[in-house]
Amino acid sequence: MAQAAMNTPLPTSIKLDMDTKTRLQRLATSRQRSTHWLMQEAIRQYLEREEQLVQFRDEMQTAWDDYQDTGLHVTGKEVFAWMETWFTDSEAQTPKCHH
Repeated sequence: MAQAAMNTPLPTSIKLDMDTKTRLQRLATSRQRSTHWLMQEAIRQYLEREEQLVQFRDEMQTAWDDYQDTGLHVTGKEVFAWMETWFTDSEAQTPKCHH
């Protein structure tokens, strides 16, 4: 029952300037969608993109911290050489980290 309550849409208001509102209405008409649907989709896409950016930054920070602690790394040259073998009959193993 609690899950159903969490998924119940809640009304939220947003104030748009006239130009943005006009553009939104024009796009909604051309896409045969409601302005409400377009706003929901825009917010969903924005959240996904920003959440992925936060995750990427967190992973990069972890990788940097690991490098600072261990000094282990793979060079760009090694990575590119490995990538050149992708989808070939002689696909190489992932390069090993080294000092």
